[in-house]
Amino acid sequence: METKKNTLDMLKAAASAAMSRRAEDSVILDLRELDGFTDFFAIFSGNSDIQVEGISQAVLEELETNWAQKPWHQEGTRRADWILLDYVDFVVHVFLSERRAYYNLERLWAEAERIELPELTMPAHLETLEAEEVDPDGALVFGDQEDSTSEI
Repeated sequence: METKKNTLDMLKAAASAAMSRRAEDSVILDLRELDGFTDFFAIFSGNSDIQVEGISQAVLEELETNWAQKPWHQEGTRRADWILLDYVDFVVHVFLSERRAYYNLERLWAEAERIELPELTMPAHLETLEAEEVDPDGALVFGDQEDSTSEI
């Protein structure tokens, strides 16, 4: 079970990175009980191809830098209306909003349990900095964190 917890922690870190780039309608679906080809789907939306690319790049950077993970397979970077990042145990989907509505993965996997994503907050060590000293796209994390050395 430790592996699955670690996978979920990694996925939540990816979600945090996506939402730091203003991803909308962020959802994590737990597919473990459905005998799917993967354990989780993370689904995010952007309003432009540039935002979709930025969201997927933030996820790639987070998982490679902090978790030493690269996707096993990647699709959609040329058109940037649906980028898929396959990490085997989970798949990240970043859609242009219109594409997401068309494919409606949440309906296709309606039986999957949704994992709540906590509200993003600024880490305690950054709250005291002046606003111009903080990069808002790089400083968002899940939950209340007292220090930056919490469990990973």
